[in-house]
Amino acid sequence: MPTPLPLASVVIVSYNGKKYLIRCLPTLFSQDYPHFEVIVIDNGSTDGLADWLRADYPQVTLIPNGENLGYCTATNQGIAASRGEYIIVLDDDTVLEPGFLSAMVAAAQSADDIGMVASQIVLDHAPGLIDSAGIEVDWAGLAWNRHIGQPAANEPAEPVEVFGPAGAGGLYARRMLDQIGWLDEDYFIYYDDSDIAWRGQRAGWRCLYAPQAKVRHVHSATSGKWSPFKTYLLGRNKLWTMIKNYPLNSFLLYLPVILAYEIAAIFYSIFILRSTAALRGRLAALKRINLPLAKRRQFNQSVPTRPVKLASIRTPKLAWKLHRTIPH
Repeated sequence: MPTPLPLASVVIVSYNGKKYLIRCLPTLFSQDYPHFEVIVIDNGSTDGLADWLRADYPQVTLIPNGENLGYCTATNQGIAASRGEYIIVLDDDTVLEPGFLSAMVAAAQSADDIGMVASQIVLDHAPGLIDSAGIEVDWAGLAWNRHIGQPAANEPAEPVEVFGPAGAGGLYARRMLDQIGWLDEDYFIYYDDSDIAWRGQRAGWRCLYAPQAKVRHVHSATSGKWSPFKTYLLGRNKLWTMIKNYPLNSFLLYLPVILAYEIAAIFYSIFILRSTAALRGRLAALKRINLPLAKRRQFNQSVPTRPVKLASIRTPKLAWKLHRTIPH
């Protein structure tokens, strides 16, 4: 008797994203993988999203929020409502290629220690170019999309190991989430995928990049590429992610480089973007430093950890990375 296929739970958070879900959902429900459920969290939308879903997609489990609770809280609501062995998070502004779900689940099942799977995400307006082939985190604490801007034709044919998946199209094994915890709701949005990947790596879980799982993505559709809101949260959440996860000895070793990057990011925000958002975000992180410190202690006490290999710092590309810090 054939082994039954595992249930995959697709979780999508949307805030006024009806115009994107009109494109996304048909490509999801036309997938060849037969065993999945879809959960959409309406994060206080005013564009008629909930009524449209109830009328046109009654098979979708809808969680309506009266206000925008943030991406992390809403995603955790979806995880709590899900039943699947694998949780697949998608941005509402994605369009899936045929075979996406099958490739993601196949990669997840390829070894017992695979806790995460990254998809091949290309730019919606330029589908020949990579938006993300998974994420990396370097010794400066900076997270960025692998291979961003590079030709998709150069991607490998078979899965390779990477640090983690970008939140626009990633898979998490429930057994990993049950061990390391879900998304950090204090983040609201941004850097949550880097944090959860780092925690997963520290706990001994691996991530595979599945290049056959392809998705198109509208880059930074939710908050705008350089909005003060996004810049503030990126600055705050980056520091919190390092405080929670960075090995102390290595942090002290690379502290001069970390400080140099932080100062450069603040100056860029003030003098190029004409915004104090980057500075305010970092000050907010330090003001509430007790939050990530407490989570770091709790994690270290409850989860057996291993050393994590971070990417090397490529100084000539720091300015480019500054432009490309992980968005959703």
